Amino acid sequence: MATGLGAALLDQWRSGHLTNQRVEDRGYYLGSGPGPITEEALPLEVATGRNLFGTVAAELASGKIVAWCRGRMELGARALGARSILADARVPGMQSRLNLAVKFREGFRPFAPLILEERAAEWFDIRGPSRYMQFVEPLREDRRHATDGNSADMRVRLDEPRSEVNSVVHVDYTARLQTIERSTHPDMHILLSEFERITGVPILINTSFNVAGEPIVRTAGEAFECFMNTDVDLLVLNDRLFRNPMQKTREEKLKWVERFKTLA
Repeated sequence: MATGLGAALLDQWRSGHLTNQRVEDRGYYLGSGPGPITEEALPLEVATGRNLFGTVAAELASGKIVAWCRGRMELGARALGARSILADARVPGMQSRLNLAVKFREGFRPFAPLILEERAAEWFDIRGPSRYMQFVEPLREDRRHATDGNSADMRVRLDEPRSEVNSVVHVDYTARLQTIERSTHPDMHILLSEFERITGVPILINTSFNVAGEPIVRTAGEAFECFMNTDVDLLVLNDRLFRNPMQKTREEKLKWVERFKTLA
C-alpha cells in the first residue's frame, strides 16, 4: 500500500501536478482505528487513573511486554508504534523471550529500537531523522561494551552484553532505528519520555503486533485475540489497559499460531 501510494505521488510529481507543493510526511498513520473493545476484554481491564502512559512505562520498566493498539494504524508493512509490541531493551534475554514466547519464531531474530529523536544522537551516530525505520545506524563508541565477538556460536554472540540496550543492537553494533518526533507520533513520544523519566533510557524495543505468519493486527478484536494467544503481559487498546490472565497452555497457543503457517 505504501509503495503504491509513493508510486502514484511520483507519477503526479513527474507530470507536473505537484509543482510548488509538498507532501506532508507526518501523515503516515492513515489506517483505521481499532474500533470497539470486545466484551471478553472488559473483566481484564487494569485501572490506570488518568496516567495511562506513566502506568505503561512503569510496567515496561519492570520487565513486562506490552502490546500497543492505539489510534489510526500505520500505512505500510512496518509497525511504527500504532500496532506494536513493546519491551525494555535493557532486560537480559528479552530478544529471545520475545521471539520464542510472543512471536513464535527463531530466537536470533533482531528487533528495532524506538528512540526519542532529540536523544538519538546521544546513542547512535545518526545522519538525520529515521522516523519510518528507514536507516541502519551504528551505536556510538562510548555506548558499546567490549566483547570477545569470536565465538562461532551465534547464540553466545547474541547474548554477549554489547551495550545497555542489548536486545536492539546487532552483533556488529548497528540497529535499524525509528526516531520518535513529538509532532509525528505524539503518543509514543509521551510513552518514551515517561520511560526515560523512570529508567534514564529513551529507548524501547518495537516489533509488529502479530505472530509469525500473521498480518499485523488492525482491529481491537484482532488485537485481543493475538494478545490472549501469546505471552504478552499487557495490552493497550486506545485509552484502556488489559492484563493477560495467561490461562492458555503452550500447546493451545501453538495450535492457534499453526493456522497462520497453513494460510501462508
